[in-house]
This record gives sequence, C-alpha cells and structure tokens, in this order.
Amino acid sequence: MNEMNFSIERNGRCSAMSLKNLMPLLAALACALTFNLVLIASAAADCGGALLGQGRVTQVVDGRTLRLADGREIRLTGIVPPSDATTAKAVLTALVANRDVVLRGDNDAPDRYGRQHALVVQAGTDTSVHTSVQVELLRAGAVLVTGTGLTTDCATELTAAETFAHQAGQGLWASPDVIKNAESPDDILAMLGRFALVEGKVLSARQSGATFYLNFGRHWVRDFAVIIPRQMIGSLARDGIDVKALAGRRVRVRGWIEQRGGPRIQLRGTGQIEVLDRR
Repeated sequence: MNEMNFSIERNGRCSAMSLKNLMPLLAALACALTFNLVLIASAAADCGGALLGQGRVTQVVDGRTLRLADGREIRLTGIVPPSDATTAKAVLTALVANRDVVLRGDNDAPDRYGRQHALVVQAGTDTSVHTSVQVELLRAGAVLVTGTGLTTDCATELTAAETFAHQAGQGLWASPDVIKNAESPDDILAMLGRFALVEGKVLSARQSGATFYLNFGRHWVRDFAVIIPRQMIGSLARDGIDVKALAGRRVRVRGWIEQRGGPRIQLRGTGQIEVLDRR
C-alpha cells in the first residue's frame, strides 16, 4: 500500500497525495521559508543599524534608560514612557536587569547629557532577528513611539508593536484617554511639557514665513495647532504626506506639548504625524 498524505486545494478541499509526490512541494516550501527568513533578518539588521558594542545592565534608571557596568548610560531610542513610568520601568527591569545587552544604532556619540542612544537587544541571541527591548515594551503597552530618531524600517517595526498593544488594550491603552481630542485644547494643555498623542480634523493648513501650521480650530490663539518647520516639508513629501493638502483630513500627531497661545506640537520627525483617512 502506498503511503498517503493530504493537501489543501485552493477551493479548501482536502485531496490525497503520495509522499513521493509531496517531496518536491516540501522542498519548495522549505526554500521559500528560508528565503523569507533571510529577508526578515536583513530588514531587522537594517533597522538595528551598526553594532555599537554590548555590556551588562547594572541599573534600570527609568522606563527608557539603563546604566551599564562600564558606567555608560543608555537611552532607548524611539520610545517614551507615559507621565507615570512605573509600569515601563518594571517591564524594562524584568527584561534586562543584570543581563548582558547588545547595542545597535547609527552612532555611539553621547547626547548633551552624556547618554548614548541605541536600540537594545538581549545578548546571547541572534541580534539580527531578535526582538528589540523597545518592541517588547511597546507590545506590553508600557511606552509610546516618539516618531523621531528612527529609520523608516525601525519606525515601521516599532509602530506595528504599538498598534498591537493599542488594538489589544494592553497596558496604557486600557485607558480611553491616551489619545487627546484636538477639539479640547484645555485637555491638551493639561499635558504641557509632556508627550501626548492628539487626534482630530485639520481645519486649515497654511504657511507663515518659514513655518507651516496645521490648525485644528478657528481661533489659532487658543486652539490646538501643529508647527512644521519649512525644512520638514520635503521629508514629509518623501513619506507621502503633502502638508498643503491636509486641510479637511483627519490626522494623529504625537510629540511634546508646548504653549504658544494655545497648545502646540512641533514636528521634528516625519513619524510624528499619521494621516488616518487615506484617500
């Protein structure tokens, strides 16, 4: 008796197939799987950037900052905890406390506070494909994506992790107040000096001197607006966002709340703005 197996046809029905005939199909599937893994690894490596070294975590300073045994202070690129960073710090501690980590990024130059910015991956794994600590924090709903300081590949990876937590109602996303309404400037101003997500319909988009403004209310002195420096216009256009055509569109903006009359967010990275009603 011939050995038999079953396959699923395109119409969803099962059909019998001998193992002899099945072998070429299995070989093709294995080849395709290997090819996909190579693509995934390549994309992850592109996101992570250059290898910047590694070290042992001796202290979790806050929800996005580590201290290594050699004294370096590492700031996790691309994420920010909410104003109450208790959960973020607890999750980060569980992930990396007293463990070796690998650092990846564009360069290892410290910022003005002496911190090195990097994507962080637990050591002892294939760092080209292993999930970054940033992604783990985002999927737990412990932090938000900043939308700045990331390559397009990294921004896509981190945004997908944040979206997962949002849709699952994980962590901070269990609260309905995570995203502020652009029509409620007082609620936005209550976040002054803090990172916030604001969503609403753009009423007007206009340029004044070297600055472009997205206005979400009719009274620009007190209503919410987004400030876009002229040098950002080209970068946004390359990412498919024509700021001059945003009037009447619904968008979500993320960034630190400033006050210039009414509440403002200034764009410093193209990942800070997302058009929600794509046409």
